[in-house]
Amino acid sequence: MTVAIDKHSGFCFGVINAIKTAESYLEAHKSLYCLGDIVHNNEEVKRLTNLGLIIVSRDEFEKLHDTTVLIRAHGEPPETYQIAKKNNIQLLDTTCQVVLNLQKSIKKSYEETMAQNGQILIFGKEGHAEVIGLLGQTNQNGIVISSIADVDKVDFTKPARLYSQTTQSVEDYKELIEEIKERYHRSGNDHLFQYADTICRLVANRSQQIRAFAEKYDKIIFVSGEKSSNGLYLFSLC
Repeated sequence: MTVAIDKHSGFCFGVINAIKTAESYLEAHKSLYCLGDIVHNNEEVKRLTNLGLIIVSRDEFEKLHDTTVLIRAHGEPPETYQIAKKNNIQLLDTTCQVVLNLQKSIKKSYEETMAQNGQILIFGKEGHAEVIGLLGQTNQNGIVISSIADVDKVDFTKPARLYSQTTQSVEDYKELIEEIKERYHRSGNDHLFQYADTICRLVANRSQQIRAFAEKYDKIIFVSGEKSSNGLYLFSLC
C-alpha cells in the first residue's frame, strides 16, 4: 500500500498567522479571548484552548471589558470595533489581508452605489463569519447570494456590483456571474452589472492541485472541520 500526504495540505497563511499570534500571546499570558473559533478545525481549537485560548460568542464579547480579544482571519464587521472601543477591549487583529482588502473594496463600492440606488451582491454562505464581516461594510444592506436560486433577490433594473467570499468555488462563481449577466441582458440593462474576482488565489490554486493529487490515488482521507467552507469545497473536488 502506498500512502502519501499532499505537500500542499495544511492551513492557509491567514489562519497560520492567527494561530501563531495566539500562541505568541499565550506564551506570555495565561489566557486570551478569541471571538469565534479561530479555525474551523475542532482538533486545533482544542489544542489552543488547552493552552489558554477562550472562545467567546458575539453576545459574550459584548459583555467583556478591559481585556484583550483576538480577531480571527475571517474578519469582523465595523460594529465589533465599535464595541471594542466602547468597552476598552484591546484587539489582536489577525484579519487575513485578502479579506481585509475585500472589505475595503465592498465598503468603497457601497458608498459609491448608494447615490445610484445600487446593490452590493455578495456570493457566499449565509451566516459565515467572513460573510458577516463583508455584509457589515454595507450597513447590512448587501444581498447575500448562496446559490443560483438566490438570483431572484436581485433587482435587474438597478445597478449591481458582485463580490465573492474569498473561499468560494471558482466554478460556482463563474456560473453565478453568467446567470446574472444573462438576466441583466434579458432586461436590456447589461451596462448596470459589474463583478470582481475576489476569490483567494491560494484557494483557486488549491482546487487545481487537489484534483491532480486525488486522481493519483484510489482512496483519499480528507481531514477538515465540517464547518469549514474551504474544506467542504476541496473535499467535494476529491
